Amino acid sequence: MLSTTTRLRVEYLCERIRVCAPVELADMAWLQKWAQRNPTVDTMLRQARRAFVQEDPSELDKFCQALDIGDPDPSEHLTGPQNPVDLAEWFTRRHRWFRGDGN
Repeated sequence: MLSTTTRLRVEYLCERIRVCAPVELADMAWLQKWAQRNPTVDTMLRQARRAFVQEDPSELDKFCQALDIGDPDPSEHLTGPQNPVDLAEWFTRRHRWFRGDGN
């Protein structure tokens, strides 16, 4: 559970990311550390990044945003036929719930 101070700081930093305002490297490291350990912070950060990347989202993008599915980073998207080895590597880089381990 997040303390009020931590939650407010996370919300502030995520809003700065959303509107493309400068964020200090130390703050980004702090935020990423929290995102790796707390699913709520991870969701907030992912939504902020998605809003930053998708300036004018389509209806499908809005639907994905509402369900918090999909990766906001287009460089992580797979398109076209895939080599099985590349596909396996892509899956191993996903979140722990995607890989199936509980850690």
